[in-house]
Amino acid sequence: MLRTHTCGELNINHLGQSVTLCGWVQKSRDLGGTTFIDVRDRFGLTQLVLNVDTDADLREKARSLGREFVIKVSGKVLERTSKNPKIPTGDIEIGVEELEILNAAKIPPFLIEDETDGGEELRAKYRYLDLRRNPIRQNLMLRHRMGQEVRKYLDAKGFMEVETPVLIKSTPEGARDFVVPSRMNPGEFYALPQSPQTFKQLLMVSGFDRYFQIVKCFRDEDLRADRQPEFTQIDCELSFVEQEDILNIFEGLTRHLFSVVKDINLDTFPRMQYADAMRLYGSDKPDLRFGMQFVELNDVVKGKNFAIFDNAELVVGINAKGCAGYTRKQVDELTDWLKRPQIGATGLVYCRYNTDGTLKSSVDKFYNEDELTNWAAAFEAEAGDLMLVLAGPADKVRKQLNELRLEIGGRLGLRDKDKFAPLWVVDFPLLEWDEENGRYHAMHHPFTSPKPEDIALLDTEPGNVRANAYDLVINGTEIGGGSIRIHEKTLQSLMFKHLGFSAEEAQKQFGFLLDAFEYGAPPHGGIAFGFDRLCSIFAGLDSIRDVIAFPKNNSGRDVMIDSPSTIALEQMKELSIATTI
Repeated sequence: MLRTHTCGELNINHLGQSVTLCGWVQKSRDLGGTTFIDVRDRFGLTQLVLNVDTDADLREKARSLGREFVIKVSGKVLERTSKNPKIPTGDIEIGVEELEILNAAKIPPFLIEDETDGGEELRAKYRYLDLRRNPIRQNLMLRHRMGQEVRKYLDAKGFMEVETPVLIKSTPEGARDFVVPSRMNPGEFYALPQSPQTFKQLLMVSGFDRYFQIVKCFRDEDLRADRQPEFTQIDCELSFVEQEDILNIFEGLTRHLFSVVKDINLDTFPRMQYADAMRLYGSDKPDLRFGMQFVELNDVVKGKNFAIFDNAELVVGINAKGCAGYTRKQVDELTDWLKRPQIGATGLVYCRYNTDGTLKSSVDKFYNEDELTNWAAAFEAEAGDLMLVLAGPADKVRKQLNELRLEIGGRLGLRDKDKFAPLWVVDFPLLEWDEENGRYHAMHHPFTSPKPEDIALLDTEPGNVRANAYDLVINGTEIGGGSIRIHEKTLQSLMFKHLGFSAEEAQKQFGFLLDAFEYGAPPHGGIAFGFDRLCSIFAGLDSIRDVIAFPKNNSGRDVMIDSPSTIALEQMKELSIATTI
């Protein structure tokens, strides 16, 4: 080893010892006859001190050092006269006797500091430098620890880690696949897995009983802060279980991670029906760090000749506690925010419950104060509150109000990143109607089992069939989801039929799974956690990029290595493919 210690482990107990450190120069301060240098590695930072007047060679080397030079130093551990309580090594410094420059460095394009002057795109281009910064490194250390704790917990519960293939068969359900041309089979393609779904089910057919994998998955979809084209799942499957068994085990995993990683002990997670989540919060992943539940107003506001309300399928609102003091300008800003194309609301109605007890609304022409008192009663509003109301088609207006609720919660400081509100959302619909294609598709995936009592509705009321499915939500983010699976060929074939597959198409796409079900498939179910999202929640981040070592940008590009890129014509010919761009 080139070093005897790391830059983060020396303390007052090492006084007088001769040590050797290696690392990067964080900064250098030349104070005449004395030079101080901070040297850094991933374990921490140690101050070096050099009396440059006593050794000419040492003086020249010390004065030639720039930021990010890689150095090796030897010397004795001394007690600092000016101590730094903010770092573990703050009581000591190294009196340098030998200094070797292992590698010089160009001036970095941005400061390698906790607070950097580098923009996101610049830091992405030089990601290997960005990874030297403490916040990014700490995020990856957090990710490493969480991965280790996941393995420890699941191993103790009898799970076996099994790797599944990366080159698989393309399937028509879900997001778009990334495809890989086969040189040995011209004109044919592999797909990269969106998840190991069918393979983990086959492992249950194989009798493995409890499987898990921290696995890379791929989806060719539009990106945002919590999506990447390649991402990581904690993927799990169990045999001979019911929904309650799975919820208990993986609630246990989540509580274990919070306990050992963040020293937070969570209570039992609440359960919420999908229908209630949509009715009360307009979202299947409600943020329960704050209240502000939806209040439906159809019975209160209709019949007063206000056409916007009278003609609406749903009139619904939220009570913004303590916001009656919002100015007209602030309300107009909220209205404009709601009218953005991303949300698409047509307008916003408000009613102030003033601190003097009077009520003032934007629709006073249609509602007198006595009628507004009924609004206040429905909202359980108090003096000082602001009631915000939307109207329109039920599904659309609930989604719009959900966005408004989250925005108001953020403005009021109610979405505290150090507070955690987990819950299970259960009993999702099995199928969703696809207006564009004029057919149903699976809300989760085509292997999800319907509730046994709802199977008879598949032929008559498919939209009312509930799935044996569940999602784990934390702070308004879907962390994981899963279901009890179909394990019988007859039911799986029926499911494919309702998803618009002919018998021939189902056999071509999923014949291997249907065949396997005829050889004694056990009842089974599973779940997959978004590991990147879980790590970002623990780190208090809005984006998953900074818990991934080498992420892609919003265009799916790695600007550091300039990928994706074109390939040579010879490779194209060898793969029997051509582009039309």
